[in-house]
Amino acid sequence: MSGTPAPETGTNSNFNEDDGFVPFPRLVQRAAQENPDLLVLKVEGAAVSWRELICRVNQVSNMLAGRGLGRGDKVAVLARSSIEYITVYLGSLQAGVCIVPLSGMASSTQLEGMLRDSGSQMLFASKATLDLISPFHGRIECLIEDGYIAFDFEADGWRGFEELMRGASDEDLIVDIQPEDAFNLIYSSGTTGVPKGIEQSHYMRYEHVIRFKAMGLDKGAVTMIATALYSNTTLVALLPTMALGGRVVLMPKFDTEEYLKLAEAERATHTMLVPVQYQRLLRFEKFDDFDLDSFEVKLSTSAPLRENVKRDALDRWPGKMIEIYGLTEGGIGTVLSATEFPDKLASVGKAGEGAEIRIITDEGLELPVGEIGEIVGRSGAMMTGYHGRQDLTDAMIWISPEGDKFYKSGDMGRLDEDGFLYLLDRKKDMILSGGFNIYAADIEAELIKHPSVSDVAVIAIPSDEWGETPLGLVVLENSAKDTEDDIKLWVNERLGKTQRVSAILLRNYLPRSTIGKILKRELRDEYLSQITN
Repeated sequence: MSGTPAPETGTNSNFNEDDGFVPFPRLVQRAAQENPDLLVLKVEGAAVSWRELICRVNQVSNMLAGRGLGRGDKVAVLARSSIEYITVYLGSLQAGVCIVPLSGMASSTQLEGMLRDSGSQMLFASKATLDLISPFHGRIECLIEDGYIAFDFEADGWRGFEELMRGASDEDLIVDIQPEDAFNLIYSSGTTGVPKGIEQSHYMRYEHVIRFKAMGLDKGAVTMIATALYSNTTLVALLPTMALGGRVVLMPKFDTEEYLKLAEAERATHTMLVPVQYQRLLRFEKFDDFDLDSFEVKLSTSAPLRENVKRDALDRWPGKMIEIYGLTEGGIGTVLSATEFPDKLASVGKAGEGAEIRIITDEGLELPVGEIGEIVGRSGAMMTGYHGRQDLTDAMIWISPEGDKFYKSGDMGRLDEDGFLYLLDRKKDMILSGGFNIYAADIEAELIKHPSVSDVAVIAIPSDEWGETPLGLVVLENSAKDTEDDIKLWVNERLGKTQRVSAILLRNYLPRSTIGKILKRELRDEYLSQITN
C-alpha cells in the first residue's frame, strides 16, 4: 500500500454497452489487467493499486470457495469503510456470493433480525461496530462455525481477517455468474422491527454501470465518496467507477473542511453527495478558498436537493450539477442536469434513459400532466424483490393498462408539460387538514427562502379543529435573532390559506439518517411525547 496517488496512465477498459451483459467481476478484472499500477482505491491516506487489490480479492474468493460458499450464498459486513471492506465486497462477488452490507445505524435487535433474515453465513466487522454485535454474538444459527471475522481488532469468538487470508490462493477465481444471480441484499432504513431486504441482481448493477458510464465515471475519473458502504447512494457511484477503470477516494466519515482539502489534493473529477453535505460544504466559510476546478460532475441523491442549494452549486462549484431521484428498489429514476436546465431547478428532472414515470391515484388510475398523485416507474434496473417477502413485493407493483410492471414509490408528485417531475411528500407524510391535502414540501420551499433559516422540516400534528395541521421546525443561521412568531408571520403571509403553519418551533438541529434524510417520524414522535407528558 502507498500514500501517494499514481499518475493516471494506462489504456481504457474498452467497456462497450453493445457487449450485452458482462458480470461485474469480469469488468473489475479487465480494469485491473489494463491498469495494474493505478492506485485505484484510497481510504484515509492508505492507497492500493489494482495489482495489490486484485491479489487480495482473489484470496477472498478462494477462501470463500474453500469453505463451500458460492452462488446463492450470502456473507454480511458490518464495518467502517476501509480497503478491507471493499476487498471482501469484490471478493464475495467474484465467488458468486451475495454481499449483505449492514448499517451501523441499526439497533442490535434489528441487526440480529437482518442476519437471520438474510441467511448470511459469515459476518465481517470492525472495532467501530463491535458493541452492536456483542448482544447477539454466538447465537446466529445461520453463521458457519468460526464465521465471525474481525478486520481490525482481537476478541474472543472472533477470527482475524489476516489470519483467515493466510494461505488462501491468489489465483483468479470467477464463477459463471448469470444476470439473475443475487449481487447484494440491502436492508431499507426508517422502519421499526426488521427492515425489508432489497435484493438486487447482477443485471441490475450492470445497468447502473451503463448509466454512470454516460456521466464519465470511467478511465480518468477520480470519484470522491463520503457516505457509508451499506448505502445504495454510495454503491451506485463507487462500483461503476471501479468497474470502468477510474479511481475512488473514500472518506469513512464526512468532514466539511477535510472533504475540500482531499478533493483539491486528489484533483477529484466526480463526487456523489447527499443534500445535507452540499448544504454544509457551500455554507463553509472557506469554501471559495479551495481549488475545485478539476470537478467535471457533481451528483446528488437520497433526498431532494433544494432549489437554492442547486443554484448556489451552479454559481460557485465548477463542473456539471446532476440530481438523481430513484429508489434502491429501482424502477423509478429521473435525472436533472441542473447546468442544462437552470429554469427547472425546483424539479428532480426527467425520466432517465430507459425509464418511464407515471402518476396515479390511490385507486390506481393514471393522472394527466399537472395532476398530483403517487409516482410510479419502470426501467431496466429493478430489484428481484424483497427477500423472503413476496407479499411486500406484490404490494409495490402497479400494472399499467398496457400490462407493464411499474414500482410504486410511496412519493407524491406531479409531471409538468415538459416531462419534468416535481416531488412533494412521502404519501404517508401528507398532511390532511380540514379536508385538504397539504404537502410539507411546498411549505418547506417557502420557509427556506427566509434569510435567517438554514434548515427546515414541516410535520403534521393533531388538531381538534382540522384533524391535522402543519408545524414548522426551523434551524436558524448562527447570527439570526428572529423569534418563532417572526418566522410564522413571515411564512404565513406567503402561503395559501389552507397551508398556513399553526406554529414554528426553533431547534438547534434536525435529526437525519446517515445519508441525510430528515427523520420526520422521529420529529413527530418527539413532539407527541412532549404534548402527552
